[in-house]
Amino acid sequence: MNNKEITEILIKCDVLLEGHFLLTSGKHSNKYLQCAKLFQYPEYSEAISTEIADKLKKYNADVIIGPAIGGIILAYEVARQMGLKALFAERENGVMKLRRGFEIKKGSRVIVVEDVVTTGGSVKEVIALVESIGSSVVAVGSVIDRSNGLADFMCPFENVIRVDVEAFDADKCPLCKSGSIPYKPGSRKMQ
Repeated sequence: MNNKEITEILIKCDVLLEGHFLLTSGKHSNKYLQCAKLFQYPEYSEAISTEIADKLKKYNADVIIGPAIGGIILAYEVARQMGLKALFAERENGVMKLRRGFEIKKGSRVIVVEDVVTTGGSVKEVIALVESIGSSVVAVGSVIDRSNGLADFMCPFENVIRVDVEAFDADKCPLCKSGSIPYKPGSRKMQ
């Protein structure tokens, strides 16, 4: 698929939203990405996951893992397509851990996947977890890279599409200056 086709899917699934948004960081933006909505539609989820899986096959991984919640379905679907084990990590007392009896064998080659990468914080937490087990992260994959090219995981980073989203400090937000009031979408509380 090309970028136009991918963007059409994201708009059709209400993943790419336009308006005035209050981001978890406290900044404001005229765009918001709600990637969870993609996974409501198995046919689109499969198509987008195929794009990622095709890019990640060359890294010869043993395991696919994603951070909860955004990486759960994506990890499963990418792993299914690659014939690999699918896991997710979740926070316990603020620390990313393997729970529910999940295990990664020491020395495994692991790929971390996430729906949207902004700062890459959750992915970096999962990478630290994998490395603490004695395994290596051979690549990171995401549906959307919205880091404006700033995400650095010290390994290859593959994505389906890059979406540059401008963010403004609240006191410098042109949308606020025009009288618009921001809306806080998403699932994470303000920090």
